[in-house]
Amino acid sequence: MKEYKIAILGATGLVGQEFLKILEERNFPISDIILTASSNSEGKKILFKGENLTVKEAKKEIFKGVDIIFSSAGASVSKNLLPDITNKETIAIDNTSAFRMYGDVPLVVPEVNSEDLKKHNGIISNPNCSTIQLVVALKPLNDFIPIKRVIVSTYQAVSGAGNKAIQEMYKQIKDKLENKPLNYEKTILPQVIAFNVIPHGGNFLENDYTEEEMKIVNETKKIMNLPNLKITATSVRVPVINGHSESVNIEFEKEFSPEKAKELLSNFKGIKLIDNPKNKEYPMPIFISGKNDVFVGRIRKDTSCDNALNMFIVADNIRKGAALNAIQIAEKMIEMNLL
Repeated sequence: MKEYKIAILGATGLVGQEFLKILEERNFPISDIILTASSNSEGKKILFKGENLTVKEAKKEIFKGVDIIFSSAGASVSKNLLPDITNKETIAIDNTSAFRMYGDVPLVVPEVNSEDLKKHNGIISNPNCSTIQLVVALKPLNDFIPIKRVIVSTYQAVSGAGNKAIQEMYKQIKDKLENKPLNYEKTILPQVIAFNVIPHGGNFLENDYTEEEMKIVNETKKIMNLPNLKITATSVRVPVINGHSESVNIEFEKEFSPEKAKELLSNFKGIKLIDNPKNKEYPMPIFISGKNDVFVGRIRKDTSCDNALNMFIVADNIRKGAALNAIQIAEKMIEMNLL
């Protein structure tokens, strides 16, 4: 089997660390690997396959001869660096929002639109974490009966904002339990997250939606090739360490039974159905953290609309919502002889 020279851009972050963990778990065919990050992390040692690797500052010349770049160092870094170092030989799979809505950049979830990988010009975008788990669940249903409208409310874990946000939550919880006054001068999240929920993800836009909400809307349309899909989103940050949840209402062109939906979802690659409400069995983030699949449950008729279903979707936002999906893109490209 052919082996590939790999580079991790943003190797010291949560997603960068997850890249390394999954590459080792899946025994990805690697001939050489380069770890890069900002100048602040230069010289740091990271263990990979029993070897301590040294992190290098991300500079253009370092990526010469690299086959695949897994990138998660922030949108500004990607925009400044990737266009100059990618081509048909050096592919970047970018986990930032930098290029997602560019017409000539594929935005890919392998279970949903792997054929779009054939259209790349050196950069492939990994979608937003909330979008990935949503479209995996929508795909088998839309293939059976076309979707008219989607209403999604997300319950997003603090890990989505990075390790500093997790530490911020821990401190707030500790202060609250010790009856100390909460520090309302936040550094990472826009409001106190301990014992709270925050209906705010990214900046607010002119339409009063947030960037996070509009990512879900626009990315879902692009990935599923449904430019006229009616879809709306509300994103909420919740005091959960890891694992995003979504409450989703889907209206179809025709009536769709919950039983058929369960059958389709349970047979679709990448989905695990957990739907036994009588025994209190349903997807929850505390049990899915560290798992690869998208978990779906609470599938039921919408009592207010004849052709609609409600469901609950949960996935590990750092794993399937970021690092794993990017590595699955690379694996799919190898399978399709695109690498």
